Amino acid sequence: MKMEASLMEIPFYEPAGDEISVFEHAWKNRLPLLIKGPTGCGKTRFVAHMAAKLGLPLYTVACHDDLTAADLVGRHLIGDGQTVWCDGPLTRAVREGGICYLDEVVEARKDTTVVLHPLADDRRILPIDRTGELLSAPPSFMLVVSYNPGYQNLLKGMKPSTRQRFVSLRFDFPASAREESILLGEAGCAPDLARRLVSIAHALRTLKDQDLEEAASTRLLVYAALLVRDGMDPVTACRAAIVESLTDDPEVADALMEVVAATFGR
Repeated sequence: MKMEASLMEIPFYEPAGDEISVFEHAWKNRLPLLIKGPTGCGKTRFVAHMAAKLGLPLYTVACHDDLTAADLVGRHLIGDGQTVWCDGPLTRAVREGGICYLDEVVEARKDTTVVLHPLADDRRILPIDRTGELLSAPPSFMLVVSYNPGYQNLLKGMKPSTRQRFVSLRFDFPASAREESILLGEAGCAPDLARRLVSIAHALRTLKDQDLEEAASTRLLVYAALLVRDGMDPVTACRAAIVESLTDDPEVADALMEVVAATFGR
């Protein structure tokens, strides 16, 4: 869990459609937002961009199976011989009127996400049972959650009672021209390298659900571009930043490397 300094430089983000407008209108109307899309397609960067653009503090929580309501709301801690209450990231975001972003929210236990319900409807309140407080969210507070629909199953899906409290956005991997623009802006690489990396990604994404569990993300392309910009051989960079991150199977890795080698004329 971390609070990001959103009042400083605005992180680079290349819009795909009307997502910025949807976010701004949801925030102005005090509506929570759900963002769904594959891993590495820009969901987290988008939220960081919007928090900085709006000048709001951003608290990001990476959700997992062991996440408890106390991890979000807060708990009593013992220090210097006394018990002191310590706010969790959700509570801090409410108090400060910032954005609380729960990444991969379906990974959290359902009894944990229930704590979001009174904040995600027209009540906009956060009851803190252990202190007896009832916090009312200020107008600038916003709750944002995200998840990857590809990982959903019967045990890890969002409850309808939770899901229908949110305005929703669907993210996907960018079109070629936009993805190249992202690489140019994010990694500062040469246009020809951006074009080749995007070409590799599109080829590897056709293998999704066949030889690969997950598609090549834009994030991995940025990693590869940064390595090449720093002087690494492009083929070696693609193996380290893309191929080895997608599979542990040596035969599958070799097949992916054939795509990389052909793209760079090896």
